[in-house]
Amino acid sequence: MFVDKAKIYVKGGDGGDGIVSFRREKYVEFGGPAGGDGGRGGNLIFEVDEGLRTLMDFRYQKHFKGDNGERGKVKSMIGAGAEHTIVKIPPGTVITDDDTGEVLADMTTHGQQVIIAKGGRGGRGNIRFATASNPAPYIAENGEPGEERWIVLELKVMADVGLVGFPSVGKSTLLSVVSGARPKIGAYHFTTLSPNLGVVDVSDGRSFVMADLPGLIEGAHEGVGLGHEFLRHVERTKVIIHVIDMAGSEGRDPFDDWLKINQELKLYNEQLSDRPQIIAANKMDMPEAEEQLQLFKEQLAEYTDAEKYEIIPISSLTKAGIQQLIYKAADVLDANEEPITVEQVADIEERKVYTYRSKNEMTFTVQKENEGYVVISEGIERFMKRVDLNSYDAVMRFARIMRKMGVDAALRKIGARDGDNVRVGDFEFEFFEGSDYNPYD
Repeated sequence: MFVDKAKIYVKGGDGGDGIVSFRREKYVEFGGPAGGDGGRGGNLIFEVDEGLRTLMDFRYQKHFKGDNGERGKVKSMIGAGAEHTIVKIPPGTVITDDDTGEVLADMTTHGQQVIIAKGGRGGRGNIRFATASNPAPYIAENGEPGEERWIVLELKVMADVGLVGFPSVGKSTLLSVVSGARPKIGAYHFTTLSPNLGVVDVSDGRSFVMADLPGLIEGAHEGVGLGHEFLRHVERTKVIIHVIDMAGSEGRDPFDDWLKINQELKLYNEQLSDRPQIIAANKMDMPEAEEQLQLFKEQLAEYTDAEKYEIIPISSLTKAGIQQLIYKAADVLDANEEPITVEQVADIEERKVYTYRSKNEMTFTVQKENEGYVVISEGIERFMKRVDLNSYDAVMRFARIMRKMGVDAALRKIGARDGDNVRVGDFEFEFFEGSDYNPYD
């Protein structure tokens, strides 16, 4: 089974917690704080493996998580950081954030890596909070949670040459003749339900990868038939071989077929109309094929600049013209060596290229919520997750930081009074302001 799209959940490893500890040595009366920091959580990394061809592994495993960092240790020792977790993906995979639609990465070359979910920082131990006024703090931070998100993996087959055309024009047969691939071949439409790949040896030392891509029908750019299941793969090919049943064996007009297929390609992604295209006039061993080919050339010349397209008569059955077609494809490939990038895929103009954002932003807004108030701030919510709410000193430190940031003043300004409920993320506390401030009162 060929799987070319998958939605999965990814999460970086959590940072290890810092600890509260003190030196306990003989003859050392005031040893001081000695709680170590927690280790950093492991990153979740995606790496291209050219040995993979589908996203089948992601059909059965939907959740991927990095390892957590170790908890801090006594004697000021830092907990061990976690090893990074590497997930293998096939070349040609585009990774998109499911919530925002941002392209996180376009993975094309073997060994290419990208961090999809960063591991969290380790929490600080109490040795980090010692000051002249508080030389023995009972404060330690929890580890920072790792980044998490749902992502969509979309595979666009990395083939040098793509065979396009209506169903049953002979694409699968052609691939089986020029390579060692053995695609399913039948005398009915949509025999090919997923791309087949084959390596073509040109016999002069050159070789390239050819893909037999599922047949198109009118309206494919809107998802009709195999629609987008086909079109997402043709975007990656450097050269298009347009296979046409020149004998019109199914009652179709060859030139009309050529127009419709090219229109579907252009409507899906206008840049595909500029991709080098070779016209393979197939089934030339059949009656009336020569006459139809001559008419096709005349219609093409009237419609557009015929010199833009190389027309090569072939027969997949008798193998006539096959060698000429292969050589021509190799020559065009040599003249178009630049790889197809994510900027050249459909609807990319509506997407944004992903960049990591700084997470130290501590701006906030406050507003009324039912009978209480709410503080909205991603930075403060992340900070709260690192606060040990079982430690009185840690809670008091958090309260002082909020006051210095102006959260208390902002709440007072919109009407908050002592005793009102205030929510920050998943946490709720009673609002009090003053030197005796205590969220637990």
